[in-house]
Amino acid sequence: MKKTMILFVCLGLYARAMAQRSAHDTLEARTLQPIIIKGTSQKTYLPDVQDASIFAGKKTNQVRPDEGQANLAQNLSRMIFAKIPGLNVWEMDGAGTQLNIGTRGTDAHRSIEMNMRQNGYNTNSDLFGYPENHYTVPMQAVKQVQLIRGSAALQFGSQFGGMMNFVMKEGDSTRTISAETEQTVGSNNFYNAYMAVGGTAGKINYYVGYDNRHGDGWRPNAAFNYQSLYASVGYQFSKQGNLTFQFSQMDYRQQIAGGLTDAQFNQNPRQSFRARNFFRPVINIPALIFRYRFSPRTSVKLTANGIWGERSSVQFINTPNVMDTINTTTGSYNPRQVDRDFYNGFVMEGRLIHRAAIGAVASTLAAGFRYSDEVTQRRQKGKGTTGSDYDMTLAGPYGIDITFHTVNYAVFAENLFQVSRRLSVTPGIRYEVIQSDLSGVINKATFPVSYKSTRTFPLLGIGVQYAVSDHSQWYGNVSQAYRPFLYANITPADQLGIIDPNLKDSRGYDIDVGYRGQISDLLHFDVNGFYLYYGNRIGNLTKTNGASSYLFTTNIGNAVVKGIEAYADLSWLKVINGAIRDTDLRTFMSLAYTHARYVDGQLSNGTDNLSLAGNVVEGVPDWVNRMGMVFTHKGFSTTFQASYTSLKYNDANNTRFSANGVVGVVPAYTVYDWAISYRFLNQYHLSAGINNLTNAMYFSRRINMYPGPDILPADGRTCYISLGVKI
Repeated sequence: MKKTMILFVCLGLYARAMAQRSAHDTLEARTLQPIIIKGTSQKTYLPDVQDASIFAGKKTNQVRPDEGQANLAQNLSRMIFAKIPGLNVWEMDGAGTQLNIGTRGTDAHRSIEMNMRQNGYNTNSDLFGYPENHYTVPMQAVKQVQLIRGSAALQFGSQFGGMMNFVMKEGDSTRTISAETEQTVGSNNFYNAYMAVGGTAGKINYYVGYDNRHGDGWRPNAAFNYQSLYASVGYQFSKQGNLTFQFSQMDYRQQIAGGLTDAQFNQNPRQSFRARNFFRPVINIPALIFRYRFSPRTSVKLTANGIWGERSSVQFINTPNVMDTINTTTGSYNPRQVDRDFYNGFVMEGRLIHRAAIGAVASTLAAGFRYSDEVTQRRQKGKGTTGSDYDMTLAGPYGIDITFHTVNYAVFAENLFQVSRRLSVTPGIRYEVIQSDLSGVINKATFPVSYKSTRTFPLLGIGVQYAVSDHSQWYGNVSQAYRPFLYANITPADQLGIIDPNLKDSRGYDIDVGYRGQISDLLHFDVNGFYLYYGNRIGNLTKTNGASSYLFTTNIGNAVVKGIEAYADLSWLKVINGAIRDTDLRTFMSLAYTHARYVDGQLSNGTDNLSLAGNVVEGVPDWVNRMGMVFTHKGFSTTFQASYTSLKYNDANNTRFSANGVVGVVPAYTVYDWAISYRFLNQYHLSAGINNLTNAMYFSRRINMYPGPDILPADGRTCYISLGVKI
């Protein structure tokens, strides 16, 4: 707290000094009051062409995080992304250390089926083998969130869930130096400090933000300590070009409270039976971005970034009906399991945007390439210590010690043909090559394994857009997509397990048709229907070899996901008096119906295989509905939001119940949240809120691995208050 107080004092002295006029000034200086622009006229979807990318005819969303309408200090996803329909959120805890989202029938676990980016470059730990997104950006440093659904595969690469890009804040272009800080305290000893400084000096623009967050967690044994750093320095070397260096680093350690059985959850969802489980990821992402405009018609963007780091965990892994107690034979706890992954990747992407005319038809070409070289060293099932703290010391060898190496080459091109003033057509193509190489040992270094493959992926797509008016449009898109099989899919669980030598990557396509637009500032809307074919899903079958049985990893079936996504935002004061000045009352609804079903296939169920035909795709609710009311008056704003998620299953066999809680239904739940913010004295703002206002006891995920297994309860009622200053 001393550091925080010193920071506030320094910022206050700086503001005072900047406001004072020097005695040597020859011209009179006057401090002007800031101009605050009110309203929500910004479109909810992306423009046709932006930052060397084409978005015409695609299903897109854009939102700007706002401390008055969401709890940014805790990265509260259900409020930050409330206005993006169809986003399935796994609410693991209130620490905000992980971002778990999925769309259209995809797995939300650490956004594993999303192409996650920051300022245009990838942040997935290993996109083609272990695409979990361990890196979690602090939302207080984010200027804009962009989401492109399945049609993103052509310009940005694999994953059925689409591409989400976080556009980070930049330094003030009108000042040499500016600073901001926000301090937040909340329930369960929660504390978050965000501090940033930025500005423009000559040809250099810079921004540096640091976030530190810690707390005890809503459940016992759930303490966490998170810190992140984001730095950007850009040099405008000419009117046509600039070069920007960026560096991001995230490091947190979190105690894992473990899972619960249904009986334990119903008895007391806050209880914990694991005190010796810990998880720690460390991710570093340096990036270099080069932009150059050859002419008003032609420009290029080159990006090179690395990603290196690790994820480490030490846990007593067992179902919660098995207690982690002193072993009476040894007089100590049982050894814990140690798992470690090390990541080392390099990615380079180039993009060209060129505008021309073909006869009377205006044309915009977006073309580019991608090269990546990624190595992941996986060391799992190591015998750890019998201690109780975060200790990665080994008392025995790793059960799995494998190195994965993936090289990816890709080229793409999309061309927007403006056929008429209202109609545009955008065909596109992408061609990818993936080279995978696995080598190492399992079964405590007693059984060698290896795997090599080279696969190619030609992808086609086309988008159509028709402007009904200057403020509304029909859009449609069909695009092929794929998901490469993961490292886990080609690593035998033991020496008896067998991997299908003809294992195929998951392939399919995504179709969108929708209508979007706005009526002045009265109404914003976007309604679309979608159809996604998700073929060659991967899983395990039980097979026999004589008297013994084994698990066979192969493609187990196909799924179809279809539904409707709808968003509307209405100003009631505009309806009543026809004018919005400094007061507004708006309501919004973000609704998605997702019908995700297996159309064929079978999956292991212990000793036999069960048919999947007609089953609900695991982890996917039929309905997700978020709706809220936002009131603003001058510097005051407040938001009340309700979030509903319907029942879902956590396994493809749609098991209703299990005694140990590993599989079963995830019941429907509704959560209410409230946030309030007040800006005063031009530079200060005060924010507060209550998460889970009615103290609903619910969970959004069962899991058979980290950080479970079993039911992972979401947080009950918590509150927070923040004080911030910008100078």
